[in-house]
Amino acid sequence: MTRFYPHAVVLMLGLGLGSCKSAEKAVFHTVRSNNSVALGRLPQLDAVVEPGPLNTTEGALPDDASKVFRQELSFHFAEPQPDTVKFGFAKLVVTQAEVQRTGRVLQAFQMLTLMTPSLLGMPLEWYRTNVKAEVQIINSKGEVIGTYAGTGRSKVRVAMYHGYSQTKAARLSDVQALRLALDQIRPQLDADADTLRKQLVSSGPLEEIIGQSAQSTDTTGVN
Repeated sequence: MTRFYPHAVVLMLGLGLGSCKSAEKAVFHTVRSNNSVALGRLPQLDAVVEPGPLNTTEGALPDDASKVFRQELSFHFAEPQPDTVKFGFAKLVVTQAEVQRTGRVLQAFQMLTLMTPSLLGMPLEWYRTNVKAEVQIINSKGEVIGTYAGTGRSKVRVAMYHGYSQTKAARLSDVQALRLALDQIRPQLDADADTLRKQLVSSGPLEEIIGQSAQSTDTTGVN
């Protein structure tokens, strides 16, 4: 009978992976419902992302940080209008990303009991991610006019039925930690929104600055 135990475990794990919750909606769920700041406080800004250490974790995909930040920028920071004129940049810099896996001792117990506790809802382990991030607001002249920092700590469990697979849990943990860091940054930006708006508008739009530079170059070439 013992020869069949490993096959039974593999079968149960396979069934468990199919029964785990989908992480895609949780990773990129809409943030429109977050009313912690008023929409439209800042003019349109281009998003710049430096994921840094978040790219070295085993969870987040290369473009996850960019997608999360652009979603945040679209829903909370920039004015919701069709105008494509940009007045500067909002730059996300991830300065720290640490991942811990806890509860792995439970896996040995699960294997000894043929995954029975897992089938009853007990988690296999947890992914915990600690992210520190900064958002810099940069005007069209390339000057940093505001820097805001936040920390996010997430905890996502690996479990059948009421949790996520190991791959999905690792990714979701990273993204949730980044979102929580942005949650801390958002009210800081909101408090300075009026001042930032005036400074961004006074510097002029990016297109205008680029146009002037191009015109200057052409004039120099002609002369």
